[in-house]
Amino acid sequence: MKSDPVSKPPKAKTATPPAVHLQTIGPEEAGQRLDNYLLRWAKGVPKSHVYRIIRSGEVRVNKKRAEPTTRLIEGDVVRVPPVRIAEPAQMAAVNTAQTKSRARGYSDKMPILYEDEALLIVDKPAGLAVHGGSGIALGVIETLRITRPELKFLELVHRLDRDTSGVLLLAKKRSALVELHRQIREGQTDKRYYLLAHGEIAQGAQVMQLKFPLHKYLLANGERRVRVDPDGLPSHTALRVSKTFKKDEAAITLAEAQLKTGRTHQIRVHLQKLGHAILGDDKYGFEDQDKLIKSKRLYLHAHLAGFTHPRTGEKMRIESPLPKEFESMMKTFPQLVDE
Repeated sequence: MKSDPVSKPPKAKTATPPAVHLQTIGPEEAGQRLDNYLLRWAKGVPKSHVYRIIRSGEVRVNKKRAEPTTRLIEGDVVRVPPVRIAEPAQMAAVNTAQTKSRARGYSDKMPILYEDEALLIVDKPAGLAVHGGSGIALGVIETLRITRPELKFLELVHRLDRDTSGVLLLAKKRSALVELHRQIREGQTDKRYYLLAHGEIAQGAQVMQLKFPLHKYLLANGERRVRVDPDGLPSHTALRVSKTFKKDEAAITLAEAQLKTGRTHQIRVHLQKLGHAILGDDKYGFEDQDKLIKSKRLYLHAHLAGFTHPRTGEKMRIESPLPKEFESMMKTFPQLVDE
């Protein structure tokens, strides 16, 4: 009687080794520095490694050595040596049906306020991060890249905190991104927010100019925070009170904040320093008072963005209506004063 042959275990599949990449620069990549192009293309590769392969001559532009500061032009051919690109968790999940379904759900809750060949402007809901990371698989940018695959270039022009809602600008052309970043840098944009704050803010007829220097730091768990500090960076918020409301011992104020600078958590920290933290702020707010009035979210909403169109030169003013949660909260308070 013959014994059964011993079956051989299947050979383990070997990973495909990384290969040399030849990248031809198109109109959307043109104009940027070589190092910035590579850092964006080779996501997950340590920055130090990117600079090493440039300086060692392993990266070539049109078969010649190049510097990190070399400006790329349309038609340039960039040779990139074999590198293993670490795939972030949010990108690894992109092709799954579950992720695509979730992205469609997020997209349905994100109305488009304006779109043309250069810009995409959406009304971001509270609770949705602008980009993935730190355990977040999908943010606004990943959602739109999945649901709008025909867009070959799409980048955030600016950011909003995860719990802040409202107008969010994205660029569909690199030239538009560069121009809008210039406008932001030179203070040529207008960004305004509606907020509901704890307490009755006494303002009078004048707009309040809040100018507290801000310092960024990290908690022990790595979470980012900001505090007012004499050695911090200058910041400026113009605050205009609209209405105040009172119910029993509690009061709230509806106000508009106009950013003159764009520091991290600027409006939230300025209102905290003023003694009137924003409703529902779990980082800089008043937890007991939030529980008392049953705050459901961070009551901060980017309602207006003003800028010059990067292609046409037209003055743009994009607005988002006051969210229903704001209206519902104010209805629970009798109006106290019209400013």
